[in-house]
Amino acid sequence: MCGIMVKKVTVNTLRKIKEAGEKFSVLTAYDFSTAKYIDEAGIDVVLIGDSLAMTALGYETTHCVGVDEMKIFTKAVARGVQRALVVTDMPFLSYHVDISSAIKNCGEMIKLGAHAVKIEGYSEYTVNLVKRLTETGIPVMAHLGFTPQFLNTLGGYKIQGKTREATDEILRQAQALQQAGAFSLVLEMVPQDSAKYITEKLEIPTISCGAGKYCDAQVLVCDDVFGKYSEFTPKFARKYGDMRAFILDCAKRFDEDVKNGSFPSESEVF
Repeated sequence: MCGIMVKKVTVNTLRKIKEAGEKFSVLTAYDFSTAKYIDEAGIDVVLIGDSLAMTALGYETTHCVGVDEMKIFTKAVARGVQRALVVTDMPFLSYHVDISSAIKNCGEMIKLGAHAVKIEGYSEYTVNLVKRLTETGIPVMAHLGFTPQFLNTLGGYKIQGKTREATDEILRQAQALQQAGAFSLVLEMVPQDSAKYITEKLEIPTISCGAGKYCDAQVLVCDDVFGKYSEFTPKFARKYGDMRAFILDCAKRFDEDVKNGSFPSESEVF
């Protein structure tokens, strides 16, 4: 929880946190109860990440999740949050075809309870889209560096901004998105010094996803933090618990109790 105490986190709150030289936290959530708990814990921004394609739906990449699925998760998470800012990741191809359909899809998420949307990448089209969305009343969180929806174009999971020239290019893109109205920027898989340089040059807060400690915020996938997703854990993720082991233990004990007849007990029947 940030030092600036508010009843409800807004996009303006995040800007004030940066101006005060403080940090804020961002964590993903995909269901009502998880969203409720991490909101109660003081997390400042709850992101309905398209990472749910892998962690919640079992797909191999984020390309496989669509707008209809993101709507379901957005509704569930929004119901569980009282204080945090709720941001929905716009899935692959949901905002790329044309401005009109992009505004419609993003607007649907706002209607369902999100306070903002996140879109990946940079192009003249994206800059124009950010401007149009902002003018429409839909706040936009931008995302540069490694952008998972562009996995195939980038040639795999590769660190971005490794040279001064590459860093300057990310900064140029970030400034254009900032000028268009983006209220914050995720920097993913960018070297720490590069992210620090970019952060210091921007007025909007930056959010590190494997971009070091000098950004204005940190974001992680909840399944990594909880130790729930066992398929893969990124280098930059920190595991704070072992939910996988906890679930296995509880399920095994329930299975044993059912099969040995100890569940239900007399106190658990009518």
